[in-house]
Amino acid sequence: TRLSRLSIGLLLLTAVAARADGPIEWPFYGGTPGGTRFSAAADITPANVSKLRVAWTYRTGELAALKKVPEWAFETTPLMVGDRLYLSTPLNEAIALDAETGRELWRFDPQIDRDVTYGNKYVSRGVAFWESSDAGACATRIFMATNDARIFALDAESGKPCRDFGEKGSVSLHPDGEAMRGEYQITSAPTVADGLVIIGSSVADNLRVEAPRGTVRALDARTGAIRWSWDPLSESRTAPGFRAGAANAWAGMSVDEARHLVFIPTGSPSPDYYGGFRPGDNRDADSIIALDIATGKVVWRFQTVHHDIWDYDVASQPSLLSLDGHDAVAQVTKTGNLFLLDRATGAPLRRVEERRVPASDVPGEQISPTQPYSVELPPLAPQSLSQKDIWGVFPWDRCRCRRILARSRNEGMFTPPSTQGTILYPGPIGGAAWGGSAFDSSRQLLVINTNHLAATVRLVPREQFGREPGGKRVELGPQSGAPFALRREFLLGYSGLPCNRPPWGTLQAIDLSTGKVRWIVPLGTLRDVAAILRILGPSGSPNLGAPIVTGSGLIFIGAAMDNFLRAFDLETGKELWKGRLPAGGQATPLTYRTRSGKQFVVIAAGGHTRLGTKRGDSIVAFALP
Repeated sequence: TRLSRLSIGLLLLTAVAARADGPIEWPFYGGTPGGTRFSAAADITPANVSKLRVAWTYRTGELAALKKVPEWAFETTPLMVGDRLYLSTPLNEAIALDAETGRELWRFDPQIDRDVTYGNKYVSRGVAFWESSDAGACATRIFMATNDARIFALDAESGKPCRDFGEKGSVSLHPDGEAMRGEYQITSAPTVADGLVIIGSSVADNLRVEAPRGTVRALDARTGAIRWSWDPLSESRTAPGFRAGAANAWAGMSVDEARHLVFIPTGSPSPDYYGGFRPGDNRDADSIIALDIATGKVVWRFQTVHHDIWDYDVASQPSLLSLDGHDAVAQVTKTGNLFLLDRATGAPLRRVEERRVPASDVPGEQISPTQPYSVELPPLAPQSLSQKDIWGVFPWDRCRCRRILARSRNEGMFTPPSTQGTILYPGPIGGAAWGGSAFDSSRQLLVINTNHLAATVRLVPREQFGREPGGKRVELGPQSGAPFALRREFLLGYSGLPCNRPPWGTLQAIDLSTGKVRWIVPLGTLRDVAAILRILGPSGSPNLGAPIVTGSGLIFIGAAMDNFLRAFDLETGKELWKGRLPAGGQATPLTYRTRSGKQFVVIAAGGHTRLGTKRGDSIVAFALP
């Protein structure tokens, strides 16, 4: 009929218009080379996001094998390039999927040793994509680093190793003879720029003083040859008696392609909570470092914590953004400080003040007398805990929490670890954790998810360490070679709920043009892991992962402990939608538009053993009907 022909014509016109708009990819771990986690995809809007439904689900099939390893997390953010998704699993299998349907196209298993207990669990946050200027073998490559510290180059078309890279497709970066079994691994996606693959490492915390070095390396993307190496503690090692390792770059890196700079977030030196054998500020640890991509030489440096003895490493990818026409680096931190730096020089664009901090009473410790505070930007999380902040569902919870607080050193952030016990707030996961931030340039809004969770740390004299009681919630770190071991645990009541009042996790937007918080809302709940909270309403949940923002003014984030992917209005912070996940979504989502014109939002849902969320092995894609 005429009406049918008209309907078909309209459908064809719509399809042509969709194709004219073209696909929108997610070709980098952070969405863009600068890690802004922004996508121009705008077909899903605040007006229609409530109609999102599961479009497809892919299972990696790893769950049975993962249940045989001690700890793991499914934290990958896939890449979308062309019509394919590329991802990695906790056991380092690389997988390619059809971006429209989720159909598996290829997979590669590097056969890592699954009998190893890795210090920072089995985890892989993603892969990198590289396209060569020539059309030879493996012209398009996927680079994946593994828990056993190898880096693989795979043909993006077939998934087979590129035999001209290293030894038949892989290069081992493991520091043989320097690291103990399982102590040294690579957990984050490589960074590819100017024909180089740049990679850091993850070094197990709290094991010993002389941990492996946290060397950053650049490999030739074609051959795998190492072009340069940079050790964050190379200058510190010149101090008499200096003994330390780590300061490793375990988080994602960002690239300024025009300036040919790579921005490295570095961690704390070893061991985390005693610095008596590493005098001085340990200058390039706990810093944002700008390196020349071609040479690996330091262009500028900015340190966020001096002589770190709190495990306040720079745990997330720097965000490269433009603010009022000025190229900048925004760095969120575990301490809750947000630093905004000039991208060319590293000079603060918002005032940073050195403030006096409490002195250490531990023999041999040489603490810095001051620490940097960002004073023109709001703190991302509370930085002190008092008796009035104590909370608990039950009276005995509150009693326990007040007793611990009263007997501990508690003089605000940067109170040094002590033998009596010290309150650490923000705790070991921040503030801002490894997920980092997302940025919308048109609105000048930086979006961050944060944790509000305190911990206690106590230095245990060496001779008492073997007699120190442990427990399910207690971490005992030997810190071998130091006069003190470590006892660390989150500050919880008998019920297992946090001692500080909720929210325990938030999502917020900061207007960088004004330096003001635009809005802040609780993120998620603990209802899936703490039944008592079902009757208490929203609580805000500890969270691991990051937000993304879209051109239509939406934020998508999983991260919380209640197994949902959520959408928020970027302007107001209002929750507009949530989709149930089959397991914990402790990963950063991505969004893209395929050649058909359909926009998808995809997240890994596999849970996190340390966070206690539901375990699984799924990749879930949502789309409009």
